[in-house]
Amino acid sequence: MSTSSLRCQMKNIVHNYSEAEIKVREATSNDPWGPSSSLMSEIADLTYNVVAFSEIMSMIWKRLNDHGKNWRHVYKVNRYRLLFL
Repeated sequence: MSTSSLRCQMKNIVHNYSEAEIKVREATSNDPWGPSSSLMSEIADLTYNVVAFSEIMSMIWKRLNDHGKNWRHVYKVNRYRLLFL
């Protein structure tokens, strides 16, 4: 397990992110590859739940407002936004 994945897991725990928020964070990570189709499908399925939809949209909004070294967050949200909804 890499240090970056450990850091992400710790941040998920510390910030008490929900399952939906964790999935969006994973899909819009700084990794140089895109999200898997199964992950995108899971996120799409979660949007049918009102609470999860709100959490997903909140995390997407946070990712859209990232800048600097987190430019991939913004890029991935924009590139895959149609798949989220």
